[in-house]
Amino acid sequence: MSEQELSQNVANLKLGDHNALETIYDNYSPALYGLCLKIVKDEALAQDILQEVFVKIWSKVDSYDKNKGTFFTWMLNIARNQAIDNYRKITRHQTIPIQNSEKSVDILKDDKMDIPIHHIGLKEIVNGLPDEQVEMIEYLYFKGYTQQETSDELNIPLGTVKTRSRTALASLREIFKLFILWM
Repeated sequence: MSEQELSQNVANLKLGDHNALETIYDNYSPALYGLCLKIVKDEALAQDILQEVFVKIWSKVDSYDKNKGTFFTWMLNIARNQAIDNYRKITRHQTIPIQNSEKSVDILKDDKMDIPIHHIGLKEIVNGLPDEQVEMIEYLYFKGYTQQETSDELNIPLGTVKTRSRTALASLREIFKLFILWM
């Protein structure tokens, strides 16, 4: 598309001409799609982003100022920003799987390392604590809940969970100090 044809299409686009948008799409969508794909590295997502880009081009064409740069550069900036925004949304919601002992290269497989907690008497020590502290240790350490999950599960405030777990750990610390002194 020549510079003159592009200028005419942009002028028509500003007047709400759908044919002008179609012509611009036909001429520039491959380049804009390529940029989106390079950023998000997913074909389906890049196609979705491209559609969002052209919706923005259509709705914001009045903000284009030819004195600040070419129309193509303006469209590239819209595409780049849209792709980056979508990429950030995706990476923000991705989770990293928890590594268990079978997947870990650090942990040596040794029968001595697989001692259940009831063999060292930890369960009995914990059961000697007040009930609310036992409950915190059960959920947070034996069941592997987070403090927020424990709060939700027990329907108690998060601050209460934090206070009770801190108190429980302090109590266990004192018990272990006495245990070490006794040995």
